Amino acid sequence: MLRTLSIRDMLLIDRLELELRPGLNVLTGETGAGKSILLDSLGFVLGWRGRAELVRQGAERGEVVAAFDLAAGHPARAILEEAGLPAGDELILRRVNTPDGRKTAWINDRRASGEILRRVSDTLVELHGQHDDRGLLDARGHRRLLDAFAGSEAALVETRAAWTARAAAARRLEAATAELEAARAEEEFLRHAAGELDALDPQPAEDAELDTRRRRMQGAERVREDILRAHQALGLDGAEAILIDAGRRLDAAAPGAEGALGGAIEALGRAMNELAEAEQGVAAALDALDYDATELERVEERLFAIRGLARKHDVLPDDLAALAADLRARLAALEAGEGDLADLRAGLAQAETHYDAAATRLSEIRAEAAGRLDAAMARELAPLKMERALFTTALAPADPGPEGRDAVEFRVATNPGAPAGPLGRIASGGELSRFLLALKVCLTGEAEGLTLIFDEIDRGVGGATADAVGRRLAALSQGAQVLVVTHSPQVAARGAHHWRVEKRVAEATTTSTVTALDPGDRVDEVARMLAGDTVTEEARAAARSLLGA
Repeated sequence: MLRTLSIRDMLLIDRLELELRPGLNVLTGETGAGKSILLDSLGFVLGWRGRAELVRQGAERGEVVAAFDLAAGHPARAILEEAGLPAGDELILRRVNTPDGRKTAWINDRRASGEILRRVSDTLVELHGQHDDRGLLDARGHRRLLDAFAGSEAALVETRAAWTARAAAARRLEAATAELEAARAEEEFLRHAAGELDALDPQPAEDAELDTRRRRMQGAERVREDILRAHQALGLDGAEAILIDAGRRLDAAAPGAEGALGGAIEALGRAMNELAEAEQGVAAALDALDYDATELERVEERLFAIRGLARKHDVLPDDLAALAADLRARLAALEAGEGDLADLRAGLAQAETHYDAAATRLSEIRAEAAGRLDAAMARELAPLKMERALFTTALAPADPGPEGRDAVEFRVATNPGAPAGPLGRIASGGELSRFLLALKVCLTGEAEGLTLIFDEIDRGVGGATADAVGRRLAALSQGAQVLVVTHSPQVAARGAHHWRVEKRVAEATTTSTVTALDPGDRVDEVARMLAGDTVTEEARAAARSLLGA
């Protein structure tokens, strides 16, 4: 429910604080007093498209603040939560406009985009008028309105889920078909490349290993020659022979040296041991460097083959094994493709059957609800002096989609025997107002949690018909907050709360104001609406009669 509306420096409004209440709220005033400005300002804070220039002349900026009460479970809460905005029992929308056209919006003191603002406002306020292009006159929304009247949410959920499953199955089949066709186009290449890789059978890290072996074998001859000379220098033809000879001579001289050679002999023994260990290491190195010349040729041949394939397929040598596995998998998929496609086609057929069943049930629910809505409209149109008019909810086949395969349009015929046509094209201004009101009364349940605004929806009707319109608006306000801008005294008299919009001129400046009317002021305002500029006692008496009715 819209609780307060605060407007600053918007068009003719300087400062305005409006406190609205539950039930039927009525705004009246002479033509040009500023009622449309009030609605433009409300539409601005709600993010609706409207006038481009809204800031009052001379002001630095215009600002509108609207405060709403949010019931538990109100649909606005889900939108706020999704957008990461705070949601409580009170919702405050604030929007600022500058003379250069820049607009900034806040929701509960948090910056918000225009898209989020509009999504939230669509759950808060609904505007209806003779030129309504947002609500009941927009045929694109008729199916949603019929579903709300029918209470078909469970069937809608099932149909949406079936459509999603059907679409997913179709995408899987399409992707698999495209993949299979692409595989067939390159089958010859796949088989040749896979055969070539399988024949070579490259292993991860094999390139580095072969390269190391090749470089070792290439340098082995030069290295082996140096090691061989070192081996000879250490052996019996070199250091070993010298140490043996020295040891023999020291052993012979030791008895006569009276112990002076003991340390030298021991050191020489240790040197002999170290020399033997060094000789063994050199011998082992020689063995390791011993290679077959044909082995180098084999290593180089395989290394060059691996690197050649890597260049051919534009991959690293270590990735050849993974490439081979991928090619084999693609060939296996090609060979198993037809079987997989058969399974996917069966899955799609099953999903289509499920969707057809869900969409058929939804169509049946809509057809039954359409009959009930038409009967309800007939009952509502009679008190509005349109008992000869015909309202029809037309269902027609439409392209399948997540919400079924029905197109829904509200059609009317205003005279017996006349062909029915779209609601917005057939009805005159006054008739259209009454059609919209009757339809909204029938769809009251769909308006739960909304503030309904009717902008001069009673234009073109008067007398008993206007009184019937007022009664229907009052009935509608029992289940929702209703705000009515009206020139009809019969409608104004039905309001639970009444405001008068006036235009005032002070110091060459024109402003619009809104005044809450007490019972006495209401009599004068309704009398003015009845009599015009000159309010007579007879008009006041008639006004009291209307207000007391």
